[in-house]
Amino acid sequence: MNVILVSSAEDPAGTNIKNCLLEHSSWAEQSIFNNNPVYTHTELNNVYLITINDRTIRHENLDKEIQQTLNIKPEQIIFLSRHRSKQGGPTLTVHPIGNYGDAEFGGQARSLVPSSPFMMTQLLRLIKKNLQQTSLTYQVCFEVTHHGPFLETPTMFAEVGSTPEEWQKKEPAQIIAQAVIELLTTTNNEKELPNDTPVLVGVGGGHYAPRFTDIISEKNAAFGHMIPSYHIDAGNIDQEMCKKTLKATPHVQYVYLHKKSLKKSQVTQFTKWFEAEDIAVISSTALSALK
Repeated sequence: MNVILVSSAEDPAGTNIKNCLLEHSSWAEQSIFNNNPVYTHTELNNVYLITINDRTIRHENLDKEIQQTLNIKPEQIIFLSRHRSKQGGPTLTVHPIGNYGDAEFGGQARSLVPSSPFMMTQLLRLIKKNLQQTSLTYQVCFEVTHHGPFLETPTMFAEVGSTPEEWQKKEPAQIIAQAVIELLTTTNNEKELPNDTPVLVGVGGGHYAPRFTDIISEKNAAFGHMIPSYHIDAGNIDQEMCKKTLKATPHVQYVYLHKKSLKKSQVTQFTKWFEAEDIAVISSTALSALK
């Protein structure tokens, strides 16, 4: 399976992660893409590292461009990126992409990119593990589904946040780079998802998805797309969008509702919508403990 790691030359955090990958694992220069070298990993099969020159969230249809230019069909894309936040706290995040509402930050309106539940969840766990081996203090968490670009290939973002000061640091970039290599050493294929790992869609809560992050830290589960309360309250989530969320979450089995963040009427409505698609709503007590 062809895995494409993507960094942007205009993104200091993504560039730092890319440089850490090149410095701490083995790569060979293969060709040119967007006037930048393309690297292939010498030990991991079909893992490529490319650089674009514009903003990652605005580079639409990158998967088609890669296939046309390099004759490589991407099957998994991981963007290495900065994370920007007004709060400015140090963060290491992973998230799926797409838009529940308007396409204000790239992508297409009301359109979701296929997620990678198992790989995304495993990557977040590895980032947390690697952080714990340092003296650094960062929030490690999912972010809910947001922003572009639009792609047809399963995609996730791995990010260092949240200020220019953090983007320039090597240490958090190395934590993500190491986690990416560890992930791809064990699997590069969402189809290798263990049969005993339930895949969930998450509904409710804030942008940084603390409840969903807590669940995968404690339970044997993987999250795909996640719908935050602010999109529910804005009226962006209807039955059609629920169907799109399920379709863009491979192997989805259940929905988890963060009930404390939802009104009773919202819980009732979402339960009705998802059960109409033969997807049950479950609680965390139904999930086995993470071994």
